[in-house]
Amino acid sequence: MLRLKNTFSIERDISGCGLCGIINIKKVKINGENIKRAIALEHDRGNGLGGGFAVYGAYPDYASLYAFHIMYDDIAAKNNVEEYLKKNFVIEKNEPIPVLKISKILDHPILYRYFMKPKSDREDRLFHDLKDDDFVVRSVMVINSQYDGAYVFSSGKNMGVFKGVGYPEDIADFYMLDDIEGYMWTAHNRFPTNTPGWWGGAHPFTLLDWSIVHNGEISSYGINKRYLEMFKYSLSLKTDTEVITYILDLLIRKHGLTIELATNILAAPFYQTIEKMDPPKRELFTALRQIYGSALLNGPFAIIFGFSDGMVAMNDRIKLRPLVAATKGDFTYIASEEASIMEMCPSPDIVWSPKAGEPVIVRTENVKAKNIVQKEEMVSL
Repeated sequence: MLRLKNTFSIERDISGCGLCGIINIKKVKINGENIKRAIALEHDRGNGLGGGFAVYGAYPDYASLYAFHIMYDDIAAKNNVEEYLKKNFVIEKNEPIPVLKISKILDHPILYRYFMKPKSDREDRLFHDLKDDDFVVRSVMVINSQYDGAYVFSSGKNMGVFKGVGYPEDIADFYMLDDIEGYMWTAHNRFPTNTPGWWGGAHPFTLLDWSIVHNGEISSYGINKRYLEMFKYSLSLKTDTEVITYILDLLIRKHGLTIELATNILAAPFYQTIEKMDPPKRELFTALRQIYGSALLNGPFAIIFGFSDGMVAMNDRIKLRPLVAATKGDFTYIASEEASIMEMCPSPDIVWSPKAGEPVIVRTENVKAKNIVQKEEMVSL
């Protein structure tokens, strides 16, 4: 039986991993075919030990409910977690996540999904007064850290993550993503380096509506982890990508910072750059470095950050990992390689390579009438 919390021996190697993203600012939905083809083109960036997708707009019939996707080692783990869920949530629907038996994925956990909302009279009295989002975060961390053989790998509203051990194109077939539609997709092809290749370790990593796919290595993981633990985040997966998701949740949802400020904390300008800024901006960025220094991400990385109303892509401060962006009409595309973008959109209007540390931010039209995309080093085709 596959053990979710076990580690597996892998040979350490240096790799790029691969990532892709696509968003329609008017929330027009497309199925998973394009993103599957795009990430399949980055096949050699992975080694078959992790692939995954996040899709937004996938559950319109249950859009007001939290959609928990949970992996279980066995029925005993499932029964234990469901006892906790029944005591603390109103479960509108639960069912196995539909999968297709394919020859390339022979062993997998029990995969279930639950559409639910926290009870007003929930049994977890210690956290009875928490707002719904905070209680969901609490529940995810309780299950992941205290229930052996269980892992919540998606917990947002009207979105879902589909991931596992395998190449991403095989994971897409396994979950039948051609039959699922959404207005935003992200995808990841994993090549594990410091952490094992296991079902829960595949990307995306999520919390509530936040999702992260990541190429690189966060060398500041230790200090980032200790910083998050000060705010009661439980990091049970022992992976550097997990800290990115939780830091963004802390900065944006809990501390109320804008996405622009949050990204400038993750990839903060160097002090010599800050010193050259105009006084008001210099004071702001100096304060951010002083207050949120422990949230700075060091090391090479490229990430795509998804949330219900948009998508963000960015590199580390010296651009040690590749990242390419493009637009075509209402669509924005992000990928590790330009060839993957061309697979999704053969004739984009604009293609560019974002500068180090400078984010590409795309918001859907219900958030802002005019889409905001920060374009750097633009090249018209």
